[in-house]
Amino acid sequence: MQTATTLFAVSFRQRDEIAEVLASAGAGAGWQAVVFKDADAIQNRFLSSGAPVALIDARGALDDGLSATRALGGLVATNGAALLVMVSRGDVEAIGEFFDAGATQFLASPASDNELVQALRFAGRHAARSSGGAVDRRGIPGASLYDRETGDARRWIVGRIAADLPVAVVLVALSRLDIVNAAHGRPAVDGLIEAVVLRAETVAREAIGVETMVARLGGSEFVLVLEASGAAVTAAITALDAALARPFAVADTRAVLGCRFGVAQLQPGDDAAALLRRASEALAEAKASDGSVLHVALPDGVAPIDALAIDLHHAIERDEIDLRWQPQVEIASGKITGVEALARWSHPTLGPLGADALFDAADRADLGIALSDHIQRLVLARAVAWPEALGTLRVSLNLTAADITRPGFAALFLARIDESGFPRGRLTVEITETGLIEDLAAASALLAELRGAGCRVAIDDFGTGYSSLAYLKSLPLDYVKIDKSLVRDIDGNARDRVVVAGAITMARSLGLAVIAEGVETPSQLELLAAAGCSLYQGFLLSEAVGEVALLELMGRE
Repeated sequence: MQTATTLFAVSFRQRDEIAEVLASAGAGAGWQAVVFKDADAIQNRFLSSGAPVALIDARGALDDGLSATRALGGLVATNGAALLVMVSRGDVEAIGEFFDAGATQFLASPASDNELVQALRFAGRHAARSSGGAVDRRGIPGASLYDRETGDARRWIVGRIAADLPVAVVLVALSRLDIVNAAHGRPAVDGLIEAVVLRAETVAREAIGVETMVARLGGSEFVLVLEASGAAVTAAITALDAALARPFAVADTRAVLGCRFGVAQLQPGDDAAALLRRASEALAEAKASDGSVLHVALPDGVAPIDALAIDLHHAIERDEIDLRWQPQVEIASGKITGVEALARWSHPTLGPLGADALFDAADRADLGIALSDHIQRLVLARAVAWPEALGTLRVSLNLTAADITRPGFAALFLARIDESGFPRGRLTVEITETGLIEDLAAASALLAELRGAGCRVAIDDFGTGYSSLAYLKSLPLDYVKIDKSLVRDIDGNARDRVVVAGAITMARSLGLAVIAEGVETPSQLELLAAAGCSLYQGFLLSEAVGEVALLELMGRE
């Protein structure tokens, strides 16, 4: 990790107090603190700060503090940093949970300012040892020069770099563990994570036949390091993705986990810290994405979209574009009633890339229309060939802003549906609010024609733009999809609950069904159901999956 003079801190209830103490203590030590009052985008904030020490002040906000610790635990372990957690004296029994989430040091309050500073000094020393490099005392609170004392993964990477061997890092973040914890307790979660790590190690070794090592990080994250590059890394990721999509045995039942991947391959000039940092940034991007469960870090200084745009010219002809299906669940019955089709690019060297990177590259390469046409045909061909068990599912297909403005697109699209043999009545077209719409009248006419022909229409990412109300008023719609950025904090923020409940009420008053995106916890689902939401999608049930995993999910109903 790069030497830094920054201390990263989050204090949910005493932000000003903590900022004052840290500013005073840091003035004579050559370091400074950045202090936030919430955990929004905490992973990106921490990575951007370059801080070797993070402080989570969980006093009076135990659940918020634990959530923030879980979010940072893997990053802290990967990057050789330290994570100090402050808890109230009455909450010391929760220290074990914070440790499992990735914390490295603790301080119980009330504590004096001097005790806090000393705790930070010890955290700084932990970071200095973990980073494995020479650290100036002024760079980290309390740090000095130490002999290298890195973790297994970091030592493994250092050795391969020294031997001039290829190295790739795959960071994996697991989700839906809270459901297992609620049903079976913490020992079951620990056993499940161990089973995941063992399966990952076995699959990677068998898939590519090279040296690999898997190490568990803080919380629900682990790292897979490979002595490989290029196509071998792609093969390993593909095999790992398929393996982790299979159910795991937990007590007397089975659990299907969600996974997000961040990948980085060794580039000229990389040391272990730089490689792990790029992988951490890639994982943060994957977690922030709606459609992509995997993000690949390109080399520093490379313009990612320019590089991908060049490759995309060959992707369609080489059949590198694939699909994943995001299940949509009826809240009242708990049944999967539909799926959203999400494009995925199986890049020959970078591995699977999500729809965001795919369409950004297409726009740069002036291939947006060709790509959209290809994906439409692919979705229809795959869905019409589904087995009987999937034969009743609705399929949601995303249309781009370029599609909407194409002359004669409605007739072209309806002919494409009919040629495929897929029933119009089972197809929903989704338009993205943030991609809309310069000519609202033309868009309304197009969507009305598609609706009149039997398709249904949904507006995606609702609530993220400036014209939400205008769209509800002007466009012929069947569904409104509440964006995950609004759903994310409804179980912890009263204002967010009011906004989401208002959006649901407004949509229902217009006769529209509501789909909530990004639902990850039972408490979120309970609040959405109480507000009148009828459908949801998200990690609470499953991430976007292939047909085999989709059949497995349908079979569990």
